[in-house]
Amino acid sequence: MTDGLRVRLALDRGAFQLDVDLDLPQRGITALFGHSGSGKTTILRAIAGLERAPGGYVALGGEVWQDDARGVFVPVHERALGYVFQEASLFPHLSVRGNLAFGRKRVPAHARRFAPEPVTALLGIEGLLDRRPDGLSGGERQRVAIARALLASPRMLLMDEPLAALDLRRKQEILPYLERMHEELAVPIVYVSHAPDEVARLADHLVLLDDGKAVASGPLTDTLARVDLPPAFADDAGVVLETTLAGHEEDALSRLEFAGGALLVGRRREAVGTRLRCRIHARDVSLALERPHGSSIVNRLPAVVTAVAATDTPGHVLVQLRIGESPLLARITARSRRELGIAPGQQLWAQIKGVALLT
Repeated sequence: MTDGLRVRLALDRGAFQLDVDLDLPQRGITALFGHSGSGKTTILRAIAGLERAPGGYVALGGEVWQDDARGVFVPVHERALGYVFQEASLFPHLSVRGNLAFGRKRVPAHARRFAPEPVTALLGIEGLLDRRPDGLSGGERQRVAIARALLASPRMLLMDEPLAALDLRRKQEILPYLERMHEELAVPIVYVSHAPDEVARLADHLVLLDDGKAVASGPLTDTLARVDLPPAFADDAGVVLETTLAGHEEDALSRLEFAGGALLVGRRREAVGTRLRCRIHARDVSLALERPHGSSIVNRLPAVVTAVAATDTPGHVLVQLRIGESPLLARITARSRRELGIAPGQQLWAQIKGVALLT
């Protein structure tokens, strides 16, 4: 039996059919990503027990929550999980302190995994405890909702597009707190989103959903680097790299090192040694047979072609590359591929025009 989350679901609602069979890790953040109607929230609700898929199977480690073949179905209130919705859904008549106490009192004292003080400090809500929900910003309400879910001592946290109702400023406010949770708490999270940059910034494991089916599932970096994904995911193709801030260069540049090379980016304020995650879009990568000279692009790295695939855009192809141990994607024209003779195993140079820092 897997130590992680096992989910096997099949639903037929006429216009919508869901058919997934997933083994998800019991650590880090797993993102369920796909366009509206792909089945993300339905899967999350089935994990929580809010929805029952006939014949389904849901288990976390050795604890089976649904196994219709054996007549097992654990109701939602008996599943050791926390659920954070798009809307914070706080009790308006209670203060923040009262909302947090509600989550905590559901758990027997001997089973409580988190104390209020560390959780409120982690989410930066210590100064909000005596306020009512109607006096909080959207980002503050969501942080309180996350704290309430954590104080219920879940074995797993489910988050259904928790930033979707927030404007860009509030999203940027709350994302660092989600990153801190990821780093400091040993609580696995299943995170639903349709925002690519959000997923790229937070996720460790990625499940791509399309029309009710899981078309890919695996570690974030490897999954994003695939070239065999459906057209729905090709337009935003790109990779995520885990880098380390190695030092600072002249001309207000900083050097990021990763498994395979180094990138120069605009000067960073973080301390040397800080780990930073960055995203490189396939459309921001060009290819050359020889090392480019006289180019304004400062990031030029040797690479090996590992695969080439057609895209849904006429006249374009997606090239999968390897720089040392790290993957990279480039979107180029079919004419360029033909003129350069690009094929698997070929050594060439990748020019990276844009690096988006995600943290």
